[in-house]
Amino acid sequence: MAQKKQFDSPPKRVALFVTCMVDMIYPEVGLATVELLERQGVEVVFPAEQTCCGQPAFNAGFWDEARPLARRFVDIFEPLVRSRQVDAVVAPSGSCATMTSHFYSLLLEDDPTYRTRAEFLGAATFELTEFLVDVLGVEEVGAHFDGVLTYHASCHLNRELGIDRQPRTLLSHVEGAEVVEMTAADECCGFGGLFAIKNGEISTAMGQRKTQHIVKSDADVVALCDVSCMTHINGLLSRQGQRVRAVHIAQVLTNQVDVTPRQQTEPETKPPAPPRRWQNH
Repeated sequence: MAQKKQFDSPPKRVALFVTCMVDMIYPEVGLATVELLERQGVEVVFPAEQTCCGQPAFNAGFWDEARPLARRFVDIFEPLVRSRQVDAVVAPSGSCATMTSHFYSLLLEDDPTYRTRAEFLGAATFELTEFLVDVLGVEEVGAHFDGVLTYHASCHLNRELGIDRQPRTLLSHVEGAEVVEMTAADECCGFGGLFAIKNGEISTAMGQRKTQHIVKSDADVVALCDVSCMTHINGLLSRQGQRVRAVHIAQVLTNQVDVTPRQQTEPETKPPAPPRRWQNH
């Protein structure tokens, strides 16, 4: 991957790469992302013609089918950065940001023109928390949360992009929140896109291990940076009847998460004490 784009002054205008799952299933995460960026004085534009970046086909081995999607993505976003209509591209997903900034070079290696354009675009593409902390220099965004937070480190975000400090920094500055460390926070939740379909039993076992760690943390909410992991984890937590749930970090940082009340333990009832002698008269 090419070295990340450097800025002489904080960027003022970005293009939102919203990702398929956010667009189709969790639009509230996309709206939270826009709100979060706008609170920092960043103008957000949304190229409406954007479609899938091609990651599902790429991961499934259908590279011939993924290439047209990759070229389309480059054709939509690269001219915006090249012409300085936007300073950068921001995505609320480590997974999709990895695809466009890491794997396009491999996918398009036989097409020198598109590969060069993809590498230029990849250098200007940032995951949301990376953009906030590393580019804008923001650590505190005015968020508050009355409860206990823990953090799950999604695989692509942590292992491919090397982003872990940034989301943890942002969560550590959420006013009122008690942030606790989860056991094996960087252990895979078992989703892995098609992995969960092809290896359902293994995926479920990994997910159950992850939810056990989440529950043992006694957190009200587990924050993360990818809605794919969020979907997998919440499905398991729901079927287990757990009160804790997974939420995207953008929702935490824009104060859109309420704590589910903890179930109160019924006070133990004791048999009435026998009356004292004087009470018999």
